Amino acid sequence: MESIIGLLVTVIVLGLVFYVLWWLIGVIGLPEPFGKVATVIVALLAVVILLSLLFGGFPIPVLRLGR
Repeated sequence: MESIIGLLVTVIVLGLVFYVLWWLIGVIGLPEPFGKVATVIVALLAVVILLSLLFGGFPIPVLRLGR
């Protein structure tokens, strides 16, 4: 039960971090190609980290979120 709560807290914190990054990209107003590229990079990072957390599979050495 404690591991589920820890995972939920981690997912919520990461969700807030990625939401703030997404919001900052929109507020800064980067020129067109750079804004799209930054948005895609943030989205891909969020998906990779979320999948790593949920499946416990491939570890991410920089973040140490895997097992």
